[in-house]
Amino acid sequence: MLDGIRMFLAVAAAGSLSQVARGSAVAVSSVSRKIDALEKELGVKLLHRSTRMLLLTDAGEQFLPRARAIIAELDDAKDAFAESHAEPRGVLTVTAPSSFGRRHVAPAVLSFLQQYPLLEIDLHLSDQMVDLTAQRVDVAIRIGVLPDSDLVATRLAPMRRLACASPAYLARHGRPATPQELLQHNCLSVATLPVPQGWWCFAGVNGNAALPVRGNLRCDDTETLLQAALAGVGVAHLASWMVSEPIAAGQLLQLFPDTADKGATPQPAIHAVRMPGRSHAAKAQLFIAHLRAGFGAPPYWDAVGDELGDALSRPAAADGAPPPGSRPA
Repeated sequence: MLDGIRMFLAVAAAGSLSQVARGSAVAVSSVSRKIDALEKELGVKLLHRSTRMLLLTDAGEQFLPRARAIIAELDDAKDAFAESHAEPRGVLTVTAPSSFGRRHVAPAVLSFLQQYPLLEIDLHLSDQMVDLTAQRVDVAIRIGVLPDSDLVATRLAPMRRLACASPAYLARHGRPATPQELLQHNCLSVATLPVPQGWWCFAGVNGNAALPVRGNLRCDDTETLLQAALAGVGVAHLASWMVSEPIAAGQLLQLFPDTADKGATPQPAIHAVRMPGRSHAAKAQLFIAHLRAGFGAPPYWDAVGDELGDALSRPAAADGAPPPGSRPA
């Protein structure tokens, strides 16, 4: 059956039985028999074949991505077995978004290299979407809602956005008691279009769509928005992996902790993605497993029950900030 699946994938890619036969140095009838046997095994017709054209049936279209996944998993397993008794070595290319990469991927890379000293890692931090095939990337960290693709994705952590502001800002302007009250506050927003999934979304508010907040600063760099929030310019809605430390330190105060885990649908997340069937699959899987273990579940920046978790969920004001819902006289 596996030979039939491989032949089906080759025919679907080439669009021709004769072309696949020439490339495999076999007769066209041999290719056709393998496709026939696969169709008989599955109980469905995968291809419309005629003397002039070859097209996938509806069943063939549905089976195609599953066939790719089956072969990719098999090839990955072969690579893993081949490398299971050898110490990992060679080069692994990794990309990650700039801010998340500096905070959380780079430290994991350093500990990974200490554990596997024969490995080399090319780490690229950029907010540009990277084509893994064109740039020969082994592992890419993606944040948000993943589009459908042939990439193999591993979920590393949930993606939470927290509304927060500095004690100084809240002392001047009052602390909003509900997300709707953000419409009366100076909100720091991204300038990129389309706006990433989940910005200014809160569970059960505005039909779970983004609130039409306004503010005097829009920027395509979230680090700048974080610095503006720390400086008391306005309210920010930033990733928990970015603001957990300043919240724990009291530099920012989290607003509406009950909505921190909800909002946008579908829920965005942090994933590691890789190309199936790459020769570096075993090393890529090893690195992804290292990331998952290092981040933890829940991830250390969203930890519950320790000092950080208490700070993230504490609704009471601090450092002179007014209580929720109050307004300056």
